[in-house]
Amino acid sequence: MSKPTYPDLKGKIAFVTGGSGGIGAETCRWLAENGVKVAVSGRNQNALDQIVVELRGAGAEAAAIPAECTNAESLERARSDAEKRLGPIDILVAFAGGGTAMPAPVEMTSESDWRSGIDHNLTATFLTLKTFLPGMKVRRSGSILTMASTAGRAPSPASSAYAAAKAGVIMLTRHVAREVGGFNIRANCLSPSAILTERTALHMPEEKRSQIAALHPISRLGTPADVAAAALFLASESASWITGATIDVAGGRLMH
Repeated sequence: MSKPTYPDLKGKIAFVTGGSGGIGAETCRWLAENGVKVAVSGRNQNALDQIVVELRGAGAEAAAIPAECTNAESLERARSDAEKRLGPIDILVAFAGGGTAMPAPVEMTSESDWRSGIDHNLTATFLTLKTFLPGMKVRRSGSILTMASTAGRAPSPASSAYAAAKAGVIMLTRHVAREVGGFNIRANCLSPSAILTERTALHMPEEKRSQIAALHPISRLGTPADVAAAALFLASESASWITGATIDVAGGRLMH
């Protein structure tokens, strides 16, 4: 996929959570290629360092900023570090999420699995936005991107905690968009379907990939680049009249 160019992004500063791999890392690459200075954040210092070395090798300005997004103090330290090293944040990419719980009926879902799914997906997003919004409001500008999932848009085999958390991310994003629009801050959400990341590629047999691809009118799995392309557009001034939106990067799997 050829990477589009958005000249207005050059010189902007982005903070990307979940930036050490998969969709987050690819979004860092696309932002960097458009001249954005990128604070790459995540929990795995070695993975962060590898992405930053890659970005710098391509001529970008980047910094590895470790953070635990379910912890407000950790996020505040990360924000302060990023702004000291790169400058005030213009683009906040809140993509950190996850959870390891296997899908199970609600009555079979443990309290710990429920709390983990909510914390790592919804609470992490809430705390990230809470940390960075005050500065954006003072500067009266900013673009915020959050990460949901088609699991939060329609019932699916995903765990109930993950689905509920991602649905919550969508509504949280809309709420924030309404709350801060008067400060010239936009907030939009990306909702991917099945994305073939490095991690899923290792654990998904070819037969399973084909079965999942067949569920989509565009009969293939998505890639991190598919999501990064949408993120780049929403971060740019080309989307200056778009806020509170949820973009289904889903190969047509969801149609409303």
